[in-house]
Amino acid sequence: MFSSDDLSQIQQHGLAIETVEEQISNYKNGFPPSALAASSLVGSGIKSIDDQEKESLCKAFEKYAKSHRVVKFVPASGAASRMFKKLFAFAESYKGGEEEYKGLVADRARGSMFDFFKNIERFAFYEDLKTAYKTSTGVDLAEAHVKREYVNIIKHLLESPGLEYGRLPKGLLKFHNYEDGPRTPVEEHLVEAGEYAICGDKEVHIHFTVSPEHQPKFENHISHIQQAYEERYGISIQVSYSTQKPSTDTIAVDLENEPYREEDGRLLFRPAGHGALLENLNDIDADVVFLKNIDNVVPDHLKPETVVNKKVIGGILVAVQEKVFSYIDRLESDFNDLLLEEIREFAEKDLGVKVSSKADREELISILNRPIRICGMVKSEGDPGGGPFWVKAKGLTSLQIVETAQIDLSDEAQRSVFNQATHFNPVDLVCGVKDYRGKKFDLMRFRDASAGFVTEKSKGGKSLKAQELPGLWNGSMANWNTVFVEVPLITFNPVKEVTDLLKPEHQ
Repeated sequence: MFSSDDLSQIQQHGLAIETVEEQISNYKNGFPPSALAASSLVGSGIKSIDDQEKESLCKAFEKYAKSHRVVKFVPASGAASRMFKKLFAFAESYKGGEEEYKGLVADRARGSMFDFFKNIERFAFYEDLKTAYKTSTGVDLAEAHVKREYVNIIKHLLESPGLEYGRLPKGLLKFHNYEDGPRTPVEEHLVEAGEYAICGDKEVHIHFTVSPEHQPKFENHISHIQQAYEERYGISIQVSYSTQKPSTDTIAVDLENEPYREEDGRLLFRPAGHGALLENLNDIDADVVFLKNIDNVVPDHLKPETVVNKKVIGGILVAVQEKVFSYIDRLESDFNDLLLEEIREFAEKDLGVKVSSKADREELISILNRPIRICGMVKSEGDPGGGPFWVKAKGLTSLQIVETAQIDLSDEAQRSVFNQATHFNPVDLVCGVKDYRGKKFDLMRFRDASAGFVTEKSKGGKSLKAQELPGLWNGSMANWNTVFVEVPLITFNPVKEVTDLLKPEHQ
């Protein structure tokens, strides 16, 4: 199947031939769907925390953080191009005829092109766009708007000459307006981290995963803003970066499951989704890691609820971790049948694992001694993506975040369980990544390699199949101990389309 040139290319990519052969086998055989046992509901897999508990949990986490290393991990390598999908399509097709204009004006739905142009002055990037447009064309943006120069306006937002927002990472776009100037998502994450992820002597550690070509832009941006935020909040900010490793890429195949080849005959390798970031997370030096997506940020007036709930899930992690470590210590010294039964009940109630009544000391230690994740869950409003379920796998039933693509919805029983789901995964996690002896877990040992995805893509007009590694917060964490906690919907405000920035939560 592979020539000597292919083998050389695979080696240069940092991949083993066995890994590539396994990926091709996955294309041919497919990935098994998740076996849903039940939806995770409040009282049955999802904890609900009252206000009194929240206060004590916040204090517990603040105390813990003073003597432990806390890091905020933010996947930020995604380009913003998908945010502007409608704008790109409009600029490509709109010719400016009277009928087209009438059609534009007629569609006044939220997220429409009319919505975008009517509210253009409310975007945090408006002043920059106005300056870029004037510099490039000599015409005021307001005048261009009146003259219906819509395509040119969009091109100055997305392309060069202009702001080039269509080519930048989402983290570097201006999202929110303030009296002292607009902020990017990167800035909002620094501010947010400075309110709940403080450790040691007022230190804030934040890690961004970025694309290699964008890292200099991130570094330049942060170099201009860091000192001001440190002085304003009385903190010391330590920023680190990593890029997705080429060795995590997966081979692409054609529709016949044969290796896809470029015009020059070389194999095509593609980035393997956010599951590839497990290796980046594994490299983080920390006791506790908060994980949150780059676009899920809000202005300051809405931050307090997010901050409280971050500390709450941090406090739950501290409490669960202490109990786990205590149980392992007892199992390693003196134990009896009553203790074994107590731990079995604890595993189901607090660690999201239904353990057999026959589980012995060794099996219980194995179950306890795993990374721990506390995951915020919000009530679903029909959002696409993953949700919390009880899942059967390898003889255990455990709590898992499952993506819709992992579920066989043609199976009536599985569809019934799926339809009973009440909550959605907003990617709001805090992770305990050290064992009871203070040694870092090798996170690669706790993923489910069979939880990947196959998707159809195209390149140069040709169809191909691409493979994603097990997602960072589903398959990559399949063998972690898991706690789901209900958090307010206001803590979930992602920006998937540019007009999402017009929502009240982002104004």
